[in-house]
Amino acid sequence: MITLHALTQSRAYRIAWLLELLNLDYQANVVARDETTKLAPESLRQIHPLGKSPLLQDGDLTLPESGAIVEYLIGRYGKDSTLKPATDSASYPDYLFWLHYAEGSLMPLLVMSLVFRKIDEKPMPFFARPIARKITGGVKESFLHPQLKLHLGFIEGRLKNQTWLLGDTLTAADVMMSFPLQAALARSALDLPNIAAYVQRIETHPAYQRAESKLGKLCIL
Repeated sequence: MITLHALTQSRAYRIAWLLELLNLDYQANVVARDETTKLAPESLRQIHPLGKSPLLQDGDLTLPESGAIVEYLIGRYGKDSTLKPATDSASYPDYLFWLHYAEGSLMPLLVMSLVFRKIDEKPMPFFARPIARKITGGVKESFLHPQLKLHLGFIEGRLKNQTWLLGDTLTAADVMMSFPLQAALARSALDLPNIAAYVQRIETHPAYQRAESKLGKLCIL
């Protein structure tokens, strides 16, 4: 039996979506965030030392890290599916790019954006707030916002007149990119109609809706 340990409102949603796309029988163990820190609870460290989510258990295997889990599931259970293009196909390099771009390039910017937002919201002495705002504001204006605009503009352009990232075929690259783009759409004030339509296609996909029925409605923090 496969077990997915899924922290609420996390990257685990895309793993549940993939499990549904592969029609695999699995158990979803939905884990609530710590009420104070909003991070994963200590109980996940009993399953894996890092205590992160998603965590996949398949028999004696315990595997963390979204990208590794996606590649494992495709390699073991999805070899005959259309979720991964053939290695000698013209679309395979693009598949690899999007598969690794999700966590390698896009998510670090979104995490940084979340961290700065938390700093802005954090109570602090009145005399310290102008200094904190000056520091975070400078980083946001000189680096973070331009980089987010660059990356999201790039993705917006790639999705023009395309159903999925590789064209008409849904692949594991879309699975990996789903959470970052859901997060970006929830947090960005940019006009991103192609990304918005893409996210809507994800969230109305029958397999995604089955996953969400097990994990609960995704609400980006």
